[in-house]
Amino acid sequence: MILEIAVDVPVIVAGGGPVGLATAFELQARGVDVLLVERNPSTTRHPKMDVTNGRSMEIFRRLGIAEAIRDVAVSRSNPMDVVWVTRLAEWELARFHYPNVDEVRALIKERNDGSQPLEPNMRLSQVVLEPKLKEFLEKCPRVEMRFGWAFEGFEEDDEAVTVKLREVASDKIEYKRCALLAGCDGGGSLTREQLGFSWQGNLNVARFYMVHFHSDATDLLQNFGIAWHYQSPLGSTLIAQDDKQIWTIHCILPEDVDASSIEPERLVFEALGREFPIEVIQANPWSAHLVCANGYGHGRVWMAGDSVHQVIPTGGYGMNTGMGDAADLAWKYAAVLEGWGGPKLLTSIDTERRPVGERIIEASGTHMRTRLRIAEAYNPMIHEDSVEGAQARANYGKLIQDLGNLENEAHGIELGYRYRSSPIICHEDDEPQWQVRSYVPSTWPGVRAPHVFLESGTAIFDLFGPWFTLIRFTDASPEPLLHAASERNVPLTLLDIKEQHVRGIYERDFVLIRPDQHVAWRGNTMPEDPFAVIDRIRGATE
Repeated sequence: MILEIAVDVPVIVAGGGPVGLATAFELQARGVDVLLVERNPSTTRHPKMDVTNGRSMEIFRRLGIAEAIRDVAVSRSNPMDVVWVTRLAEWELARFHYPNVDEVRALIKERNDGSQPLEPNMRLSQVVLEPKLKEFLEKCPRVEMRFGWAFEGFEEDDEAVTVKLREVASDKIEYKRCALLAGCDGGGSLTREQLGFSWQGNLNVARFYMVHFHSDATDLLQNFGIAWHYQSPLGSTLIAQDDKQIWTIHCILPEDVDASSIEPERLVFEALGREFPIEVIQANPWSAHLVCANGYGHGRVWMAGDSVHQVIPTGGYGMNTGMGDAADLAWKYAAVLEGWGGPKLLTSIDTERRPVGERIIEASGTHMRTRLRIAEAYNPMIHEDSVEGAQARANYGKLIQDLGNLENEAHGIELGYRYRSSPIICHEDDEPQWQVRSYVPSTWPGVRAPHVFLESGTAIFDLFGPWFTLIRFTDASPEPLLHAASERNVPLTLLDIKEQHVRGIYERDFVLIRPDQHVAWRGNTMPEDPFAVIDRIRGATE
């Protein structure tokens, strides 16, 4: 058993970005001691994402930190509108209105049919999220964080993993032994390289130039009111980071333009339509990729986040999918360390999460093609203050509205993924149809369990135990599964619910929920062989 191995620390997390930080937080919440190492001396200065979706917020809620994170995010009362403009200093072309956090919460309560996430999306830059997660971890006695320490590689043997670390400031070398290594070390992952996995997909989708800046010129920057994104057919996207003073613009960089020749302030002025007071915080070129690793790990070393998938920002899937990776990897690591996780539990990380990575790459590419169709239809006349210009703008706006804004509406991508080939799920043959735009609630084994409020107003997710939860909607005895779980030392909580509305959404009299809120098994009676079910869900079935 791994618990009997002499190691310095049970788990080392390589990488202190949002996925590494979330992985460490999830592990310590499950009683696992963690060493997290990050080569940079502090959290990122790059605003790499600007939305945390409902599924990620459900994960943060389970960890008890969702509201504290919202407190440092954009105000709950601010909208999430996406606005297309010719330029900010000119005309609005089209608007996609999205309700704010408070309005979405009211909608979730009103539509209590399982079709909604428990938590609304949240507008928050990675520049803000990372320090907050780090702050939480600094208060966790089970976590040691070493920022300014580079992960330099590893050697795996039959008993443990030896990790080489280097203090960047002094070049001091240390070696640490761990039972399991989590590679959350980003797109240039050394973990992935050492494991021998490669990228599959397109490594050169497009080049962009980002300018992250401070400005109080809201007369221009909020010319069309408070919004989340302002997009232009000229190839720029302006992101309101706090709706006050901090903004980020991403501009497509033509292939024949040398990034080193760009003046960031001038780029911003030309994209938005006029000069205004600006203080550049960060400016750099970056390349968009649509790639997934051809393996997520093996043995004692597994990966999460950008180490295994990279997408275009359209859709906001990158970090959010990484949050799902973190939740999946962490409970499986903890189960193995506790001794009841079987040999298939870790290999299921690849089987379950890689198809999710491949799916978001496909979706992100689809969203990007929509953007390209808009760009291809560009007509310079939309900038003219004339009758002809007004008609060109009307035509262009209709095209944008007709193409839609699926990248911010694909709830099926965010909530509806399922682990259809997993070796640790008790599968059925009646898999429901999968949709990209809509999320259809179901308890088909492998899906995320539906959120629903009970008559008391309590969210069913808040009643799940920390490990496996058996929901019972009947008076029939659950003893066979409870006994089998006890015999195998699998922690299992019984949750009795006798509400027909909830039973209708959950579709069966018994539903077994995993630690990550996905359905592992369901039935109207106890299984004929309860030990076979327990052995399967813990990864011990040969």
